[in-house]
Amino acid sequence: MATAVEPNPAPAPAAPSKPLSLPAASLIGAVYTIAALMVVFALLPALWAERVTPMVKDNLINWLLWLPALCGTVAGLIWFGNKLADGGPKGVHGGAFLVTCAAITAFFFFRAGAMWADGVAGYVLGGVMGLMVAYFAFRFFSGRTGERWSVGLEEQGWFSLAQYKRSLGVKVRRLTILGILLVGGSGAWSLYNQGIVPERWTLAMPAGIQPLLVMQGAKTGVLVVIVLASLWVAFRAVNIPSFAEFLIATEAEMNKVSWSTRKRLAQDTVVVLVTTLIMTLFLLVVDLFWGWLLSRQTVGVLPGRATNADKKGQSQEAKW
Repeated sequence: MATAVEPNPAPAPAAPSKPLSLPAASLIGAVYTIAALMVVFALLPALWAERVTPMVKDNLINWLLWLPALCGTVAGLIWFGNKLADGGPKGVHGGAFLVTCAAITAFFFFRAGAMWADGVAGYVLGGVMGLMVAYFAFRFFSGRTGERWSVGLEEQGWFSLAQYKRSLGVKVRRLTILGILLVGGSGAWSLYNQGIVPERWTLAMPAGIQPLLVMQGAKTGVLVVIVLASLWVAFRAVNIPSFAEFLIATEAEMNKVSWSTRKRLAQDTVVVLVTTLIMTLFLLVVDLFWGWLLSRQTVGVLPGRATNADKKGQSQEAKW
């Protein structure tokens, strides 16, 4: 006799995990960003100077090996950070950047307070100042304003390679990029040429704490960082939608202008210079004439000029 066998019920689908909130994801991203900065600016250069540089005697070969290692490390950290941010809430890149800035600000407030006073009082003051910054940062990121700022930074494309209407406003965009690069490059060259940045950049800390190593080989590293930051800002600034639309409209209006020829420009320049010279001479003659007329005794508006006889009489009266 056949019996009915009840099939095994299909397993219930696992409940999807609750995605992280934007503040929590931004905090994790900030921790990763700070750790990556420490690796790039402090840990990797220190290990390279300790392990690799003594083995390589030639400085040129050392640099040729160091640059690919540094670029590969930076590229790997950026790739891994983007992989961690994939699937996260919208605005996580901007939120991580803002939280990183807030953490650095809180650290410098703590350092300032701890170095302002001596002993335990300095640490207490620094801790209070750092906690105040952390509290205001928490209020900022837990509200709508922090979310709006984070999403706004990401929507503007500051953390993306995408270009906005790349075929429009090309000339004005290139000129804008050139201007930003000139400002950043001149600043970097000035710092390098004047020797302001030391070779080993350390940050003084309160009593009892070892100085913090910010960058090994800072004299060249700061130059490279400023140049790279200028390149990125120049590239992204002309691709922000609102600013890009302004540049596109500016070039469209410039294309409507009827530019003068070289001959016409020279003629107009001569006319302007000659007219300016004639007006200058005319105003000089008018000023001299009215000064002479109003200083006459018959008019008496301005004090008259003393003659040589008057000056001689005044000198004799002074002797008496």
